[in-house]
Amino acid sequence: MPLNTSDLLTQLDKVVSLPSISSANARIDMSNKDVIDYLANQFESMGFTCEIVPCSGMDSNKFNLIATLGSGPGGLVLAGHTDTVPLDEQLWSVDPFHVTEKDGKLFGLGITDMKGFFPIVMQAIKPLLDEDFKEPLIILATADEETSMQGARTIAELGRPKARSAIIGEPTGLQPVRTHKGIMMDSIRLLGESGHSSNPALGNNALDAMHTVISDLMQFRLGMREKYHNDLFEIPYPTLNLGSIHGGDNPNRICGHCELEFDIRLMPGMHIETVRAEIRRRVEGITQPLGIQFELAPLFAGVPAFFAEENSALLKTAQALTGHSAINVAFATEGPFLQQLGMDTIILGPGNIDQAHQPDEYMSIDMIEPYIEILRKLISQHCLY
Repeated sequence: MPLNTSDLLTQLDKVVSLPSISSANARIDMSNKDVIDYLANQFESMGFTCEIVPCSGMDSNKFNLIATLGSGPGGLVLAGHTDTVPLDEQLWSVDPFHVTEKDGKLFGLGITDMKGFFPIVMQAIKPLLDEDFKEPLIILATADEETSMQGARTIAELGRPKARSAIIGEPTGLQPVRTHKGIMMDSIRLLGESGHSSNPALGNNALDAMHTVISDLMQFRLGMREKYHNDLFEIPYPTLNLGSIHGGDNPNRICGHCELEFDIRLMPGMHIETVRAEIRRRVEGITQPLGIQFELAPLFAGVPAFFAEENSALLKTAQALTGHSAINVAFATEGPFLQQLGMDTIILGPGNIDQAHQPDEYMSIDMIEPYIEILRKLISQHCLY
């Protein structure tokens, strides 16, 4: 496949060149509108009817795309997100905002996770455009999957699109995913009292208190590991990651404030609000005797664990087409939100999650053609026959 001369490579380069970083840090967070506009123009040129849907409950700079070819009940949704994580540009050996081809790989920010999905979908569809679509093919492009998942939440609130089946093209190494863990991200904010560091009695050190909180969270992590175990997963227990910490303002002042951000990857059977309530109880038990004020704040609403439907017809078909048995993964997706719309949903895409969220993100070229063939067969089965 001569990628260096194909419009696929041109389209991949275009979507990668349009920055769409989503972040909980407002200073680096940005709109995905340029990506949505580009995709809408491309799909409209292919005969799709396109609707751009602003995210609810947010500023107006985050958008989703619903592109539909054909009409009627049933059909297939091909879904992906248009945002990327932030980057450490100085750690990249290539330009992260352009696609670089070398050593059988395509490099670029979001090439695998998961902007590259959309041009690959276009290539899969093009030979089928003259066919009679008896059921609709719907392309769903969402916003803010990497932070709030507000794009998928908006879609779920709207109650559309509707279809018989949905495939989310997250990087799974061309292996269909049956189950994934859930995720919650929270912040613990402690407020003490600053003062001159020469005398600890002149203040109440929030960083000292956070040290105790962190120690307790590590004990809580061990407890979760002992309580919840599922051998379906490569990492068969919940994880709690201490992701970032900020506090104080000067080494010669008693630290008056400190904030810790963390995530928990939830096993099936764990409920976000139950876990959050237990953490709140534990932190309060530490801070109240110390006279430290605290706040436990969700960074986003969280995503529950995902299960494909029992006896999922789509999963069985995907296993047959790929030659792979279904797998279970630790990363979260928008799958639960599409399931809320009543669709038989699986996760299946090119690239590997191990290449996502890091410098020199890449997709192996040898995964592209097989995925295109898989998509064509799934589109044909769901929409043409």
